[in-house]
Amino acid sequence: MPAFDSLLADLGEIKPIRNFGLIQRTQGNTLIAAGLARCARLGDRVQIRTKSGAELSGEILGLSHQGAEILPEGAVEGVAIGDRVEHVGQSLIAPDSSWIGRVIDPYGAPLDGRPIARGNRPRALRSAPPAPARRKRLGGRLATGLDAFNTLLPLVRGQRVGLFAGSGVGKTTLLGQFARGVEADVVVLALVGERGRELRDFVDEVLGPEGLARSVVVTATSDRSPLARRRAALTAMAVAEHFRDEGLHVLLLCDSITRFAEAHREIALASGEAASLRGFPPSTAHQIMSLAERAGPGLDGQGDITGIFTVLVAGSDMEEPVADILRGVLDGHVVLDRAIAERGRFPAVDLSRSVSRSLPAAATASENASITEARRLTGAWERAEMMVQAGLYAQGSDPLTDRAIRVWPKLDAFLGGTEAASVADSFNRLRRALEQ
Repeated sequence: MPAFDSLLADLGEIKPIRNFGLIQRTQGNTLIAAGLARCARLGDRVQIRTKSGAELSGEILGLSHQGAEILPEGAVEGVAIGDRVEHVGQSLIAPDSSWIGRVIDPYGAPLDGRPIARGNRPRALRSAPPAPARRKRLGGRLATGLDAFNTLLPLVRGQRVGLFAGSGVGKTTLLGQFARGVEADVVVLALVGERGRELRDFVDEVLGPEGLARSVVVTATSDRSPLARRRAALTAMAVAEHFRDEGLHVLLLCDSITRFAEAHREIALASGEAASLRGFPPSTAHQIMSLAERAGPGLDGQGDITGIFTVLVAGSDMEEPVADILRGVLDGHVVLDRAIAERGRFPAVDLSRSVSRSLPAAATASENASITEARRLTGAWERAEMMVQAGLYAQGSDPLTDRAIRVWPKLDAFLGGTEAASVADSFNRLRRALEQ
């Protein structure tokens, strides 16, 4: 019976045999434990109990004849030679439908003060994406509640999109608008390395009761260990896959891939991997690409995961390693520009630097004509903007530029529209904005 599923899952976790080892020595930021050779596997979790009674979790990063190399999840002060290490086992998560509307940590523990049920089917944090030759194609266009994303940068079911922005440009607010407005059965949010004080504000104000009611929020704040921060994104993906396998359409919002990559960098360097890509180890590319590939359309009979991944780009550097790696595996990218945000337009989308690879298939011929015209006029305005502001442009010099100057105020206001009732309503407003 469903009422006993959680109890049966807990009973299944009881181990008749427990394996223990002992701390043998320290090595930089890692601990070496002897006695676990027969049971330990890379990526397994362990529990360390000090002689003073304190407990510390960790993950096995390396194995040798000398012992298991463990990266602890907290401060190692108080750990001594001979402290007991218990082998916990593989990192798993057991999502459940009752998690919708909840805020949890990367290990499935509740952060909202209420008990939480475990599902009866534990999942590995890392799993293969659906077979590429059998995956469905991208689905239909999704209403988002935002004019720019209903028209010029459409989002379709199963699409993977990157949101590239610096700090303080409105990225978090835009994610909240997606969580509330995009058509989906379930929303899964991964908040990786967020400031602790911002979690409550995001859940209560940005996401709001309406958004939380259909969401699972997985978070690891900036003070948590790199293992927990990296695991937050992996847990969120596993939760999204759980609902996808039930035939649901999942909107996955991951904020941010940059902090996910930084957490992996800390772990990889602790395990001895050399840094190469501006300080990032070579394995960073595989970590990012394997995570992104798990999102997207499912197999026949499954649901889909529509993924929006954010990237923090310092100084709008779209060529930095994390941005460059992620952009290569996405179905579109959106750039938020600080200069646009500073003049008061939100979302601060830089249309000329953003693209949705769902076009032209996601729009009709007339809609594509409006999109092309809007981009053409935007480009003309951007080329002439400095001359116009400096008073150097003479009216009548170029018909396209003349039209762009007349249309731009209305087009700029359209890009900031956040209360679109439908896709058709947004296209009607776009056509009115393009009228002379």
